[in-house]
Amino acid sequence: MIDLKEICVEIEKAAREASAFIRKESNGFDIKRTEKKGLNDFVSYVDKGSEKMLVEKLSLLLPEAGFITEEGTSKKVGLKYCWVIDPLDGTTNFLHGFHPYAISIALMEYDEVIAGVVYEVGGNESFTAWKDGGAWLNGSKIHVSKAEKLADCLVATGFPYNDFDKLDSYMKCLTHLCKHTHGIRRIGSAAIDLAYVACGRFDVFYEYGLHHWDIAAGMLIVREAGGRVSDFSGNEKNLKGEEFIAANNNVFSEFLEIVSNFMKN
Repeated sequence: MIDLKEICVEIEKAAREASAFIRKESNGFDIKRTEKKGLNDFVSYVDKGSEKMLVEKLSLLLPEAGFITEEGTSKKVGLKYCWVIDPLDGTTNFLHGFHPYAISIALMEYDEVIAGVVYEVGGNESFTAWKDGGAWLNGSKIHVSKAEKLADCLVATGFPYNDFDKLDSYMKCLTHLCKHTHGIRRIGSAAIDLAYVACGRFDVFYEYGLHHWDIAAGMLIVREAGGRVSDFSGNEKNLKGEEFIAANNNVFSEFLEIVSNFMKN
């Protein structure tokens, strides 16, 4: 049986090394050295370099584990354990010299996320969690907010950038939330959005069109911080990011009902 707390310590070390590489390359980065994977979907040698470093370090940490990585650096399949890695969440922010952006690393045992780290590069903030171990920010325990109604909440979201099928519904939902909450924030990194929900900076978060590597670590951190996550139908199992909400327990049901009413119609 692996020591999940110690695993998180080692994940954080790997994230710090990759973060140092990202910060170094951000100085004088030439946006022309960017590749395009799809509509408004970019990747640079920095994403790939960070991922290569992480795969190398994590392979040594748990040799039997497989990988799910955004940039496809490793296709290794693990029977029991699997690393889920986003080497640079918020690539568009990075390309424009705009913070925040982060590294997101999760460890899965079969279909369950059991450890996760979201490392915010610019602020050197490390959000960590392991199964039944609570959630932590730079060694201090964190908890979701105590807001009791959606009217008192600050909402985080991400705008669609290449999947516009639900855009009309999304904008109607956004309009409603603008009128009935403390406000909306869009910072460009789902991993950081979830980390901020976990520590109470944001009260709720919703987005569609995400990927497993965007949300795997963050959703564990939210859960271990006392919050809840689900898709737009309220399903809380085997989430991959196609539909995603996160909130504290007090407002989860109210928030889910609103998002579901707009986004499922």
